[in-house]
Amino acid sequence: MNKKILPLFLLLALSNLFAADHQWVLKESTLTYHVSHPLHQTEGVSHAARGKGICHEGQCDFLIAVPVKTFDSGDSNRDLHMLQVTRGAEFPMVTVRTRLPESASTAATVKADLEVQFAGQTAHYQQITFEIVKQGNETRLTGTIPATLADFKIDPPSLLTLPVKNDIPIRVEMTWSPQ
Repeated sequence: MNKKILPLFLLLALSNLFAADHQWVLKESTLTYHVSHPLHQTEGVSHAARGKGICHEGQCDFLIAVPVKTFDSGDSNRDLHMLQVTRGAEFPMVTVRTRLPESASTAATVKADLEVQFAGQTAHYQQITFEIVKQGNETRLTGTIPATLADFKIDPPSLLTLPVKNDIPIRVEMTWSPQ
């Protein structure tokens, strides 16, 4: 009888161990970059980000990716120029990686260290604050990444010999749900 109980006990123990791990999936996103020029302000928006988070032992690793070509500023010429300036054909994806404590999903805010890969370069941002709102089974995060063109070694494009400002803050709005 003991020979039958031991495998059953091991099976239950292993299933409980793996049940502690879980995943998050990005359901909705709005990423908005802002460019400032002395003559006008421009925003480009994408709703095409995809993402996944895997939690294990109290930590969650997240990966978010968005195609550069999905950002829309409302001006197709501007968007084409943005693709050229950011080397979007050679580096078609923007990726963001971060690690958060599993308890972050129940907090009102979280500070995240981000690794952003864009235009063939990697930039690190420390302690970026995101607001968290829990709505039923979903968790909504909002915040702004203080990106600059210099972070990604992008020469500021110019209009009428006036370059855009170096700052290109990226507003992040994401809705995640456990999978």
